[in-house]
Amino acid sequence: MRRQPTGVAPGRHSRLAVGALGVLALALGALQSVVEPALPLLQNELGVSSSQGALVGNTLLVTGAVVAPVAGKLGDRYGGRRVLVRLMALVAAGGVLAATAPNLPVLLIGQVLQGVMVGALPLSFILVRTHLPPRKSPVAIGLVMALFTGGGMVGTLIAGPLAERLSWHWMFASPTIAIVATTLVVVRTVPPDPPAPADTAIDWAGAVLLSGTLLVFMLGLVTVSGPGLSPLACGVLTLVVGALAAGWVAVERRAAAPMVDLRMLATPAMARACVLTFVLTVSSGMLLFLLPQLFALPADGYGFGASTTGIGLFLLPGALAGAVSDSLGGIAARRFGPRGVVLGGSAVTAATMLALAQLHSAAWQLVLAKALTACATGVATTALLAAAATAVAAKDTGIATSLLVVTRVVGVALGAQVGGAVLDAGAGPAGRPMESAFVTGFAVAGLVAALAMPVVRVTKRGIEK
Repeated sequence: MRRQPTGVAPGRHSRLAVGALGVLALALGALQSVVEPALPLLQNELGVSSSQGALVGNTLLVTGAVVAPVAGKLGDRYGGRRVLVRLMALVAAGGVLAATAPNLPVLLIGQVLQGVMVGALPLSFILVRTHLPPRKSPVAIGLVMALFTGGGMVGTLIAGPLAERLSWHWMFASPTIAIVATTLVVVRTVPPDPPAPADTAIDWAGAVLLSGTLLVFMLGLVTVSGPGLSPLACGVLTLVVGALAAGWVAVERRAAAPMVDLRMLATPAMARACVLTFVLTVSSGMLLFLLPQLFALPADGYGFGASTTGIGLFLLPGALAGAVSDSLGGIAARRFGPRGVVLGGSAVTAATMLALAQLHSAAWQLVLAKALTACATGVATTALLAAAATAVAAKDTGIATSLLVVTRVVGVALGAQVGGAVLDAGAGPAGRPMESAFVTGFAVAGLVAALAMPVVRVTKRGIEK
């Protein structure tokens, strides 16, 4: 029997623990998002170019994609609380470095350490499943995801005032202080992990190969999104990713205690959850890239001439809708089943994107479209995450959910890259994207979202609990 934390009544224990994990997710989301609206300011303060400034956000994204599956596996083996506290120590160290950085290299090192925050999500899901009854777990998972998304909204809103009234250093310092304080609350409210079983050997060869595969793939996406790659370089990267992935599969098939049990990954529930999450997040990643570009274009044509603050305010309703939808995803999955939720979410997303291809002359149309798609996609992907988390064995909760978190990251990154490629292909003589490029981008995003519907129908048994 697990020891309850001192001073916490057993009846209140699970609520306090989930609440602490949720607040921690809120602080992590804020720390993750403060960079985006402040990139022009950071470039000016540090004296770096736009491409160098883009490294600040991309570094965190790459680190998160690499660390998440390793963190999830370590949590499955050694306990979610134990690994979470150690990860938060790294995040706090990264926050301190970023908050005191005198130049870009130090700031990038801080972002590398902060990137491990993505691993906190699967670790939180391990703790939720461990300390809550099965019926309540999907709802709690949705709540944690909602607060992480809501933290992104908070970070977007506080970045400007902190940077303008104090300094950009406080953008990193304030969320870091909140993370340290909340981690102490988690230590207080979440029971200690049980002793690790004797068979706790980690498949480090599999971990290195999986991390290498994700690292090369994400670096390829980042490079393509920035200055671009030649066709030969793209081909080489593809071969390297393929070789690393093949090596990882070969190692996992022979390992006595693999990093990822390929049989779990091949189960219908897990495989379909990965495919559907990827499809939906590629579509939402495209919209996430296209809308700010359209808002920022001069108002003398088809743009809106919005400033950075104005763009943030336009996107705020969508961020709020995304936070609410994440909290509803687990409830919807329990009430209607993952299949119905995904069908509804993909249908709403596809219809909204296709409508946006025709109706994008007023700001309210774009704001409404962002809110609708954020809500629909958020409900669907969180429902898939909650269903997968409760469908696999308890010992695989961390690695299963971390793979879905990575799928989200990769999907959004790929969607942004596709959106950028569409705009580049449709650039006019002055270098600005033509209106037809945005029409094409919205239509492609809608068609991608619509792909989820035949996948659900063909593989309906795979996503039912």
